Amino acid sequence: MFRHISILGAMIALLGGLSLFIGVEDVTPLSLWRQEDAALTIFFVSRVPRLMAILCTGIGLSAAGAIMQRVMSNNFVAPSTGSTMDWAKLGVLVAIFFFPSANTGIKMLVSAGFAFGGSMLFTGLLRAMRLKDPLFIPLVGIMLGSVVNAVTTSIAYRYDLVQNIASWLQGNFAMILRGRYELLYAGIPLLILASLFADRFTIASMGEDFSINLGVNYTITVTVGILIASLIASVVLVTVGNVPFVGVIVPNITRLFRGDNLKNSLGEIALTGGLFILICDIVSRLVIFPFEVPIGVTAGVMGSAMFLYLLLGSRRYGKPA
Repeated sequence: MFRHISILGAMIALLGGLSLFIGVEDVTPLSLWRQEDAALTIFFVSRVPRLMAILCTGIGLSAAGAIMQRVMSNNFVAPSTGSTMDWAKLGVLVAIFFFPSANTGIKMLVSAGFAFGGSMLFTGLLRAMRLKDPLFIPLVGIMLGSVVNAVTTSIAYRYDLVQNIASWLQGNFAMILRGRYELLYAGIPLLILASLFADRFTIASMGEDFSINLGVNYTITVTVGILIASLIASVVLVTVGNVPFVGVIVPNITRLFRGDNLKNSLGEIALTGGLFILICDIVSRLVIFPFEVPIGVTAGVMGSAMFLYLLLGSRRYGKPA
């Protein structure tokens, strides 16, 4: 475990250091050493906050995906495939409509409320349908999310809020500056809380009857897991935007090496998520340099390809632990 974490940490440190010096404005270690005002301003106002936002986003979304997969007993469920993100977008629209002057924190809370309620609705829908094939569950989530997204778009068109909502739909780190990303740090206590409940989430993945036999309150455990995932997803959405597929592919990749015990693998899942988003961001900034591809596009292309591979070529990973 510690060997894997140290390797991931070293890779993040190496690529993170590289990302600090990628950009249109020329910032070099020498210019920082000379304490040039322009270089120092860009470095501490833009480059460092961007790196912190990248790592917090990857860590948060991957952990949220791992939690949802455990409490829903399906390895293909995540905020992007379980309709959580789509409900969060609807919550952002409601916040913009009813609280136009509210700060980001209020919008996040409203978004989190919609994300939590929608995710619980999705969970209840799955129980009512009693689906046996694990591949159908994320498909139901994607379809439900499409319906919610259509409602969001219709309301936005009706009240001329399309441009406001569009800014939340596409994940982008280009606008991350000091003072505009710190809300992402809310994911740290949520991650600590998730680690405390990790064993319960793993037990819950084995089913309600098994959980009850081991003295675990299944309903409370599932509710706490979905609440944590909803809060993390909402924080990322209102700060960065929608970054798809991270919560699906990262836990599944880590599971190949670390197994299904969430307590033993949560740290590696989080670091792998941070590394994945960091790689996507570097690609986004270099592929058409000096222009930049939004991180939502890069992560979507890379993540969807890996998701299809897992979905079609590795059906055994979709089975509950």
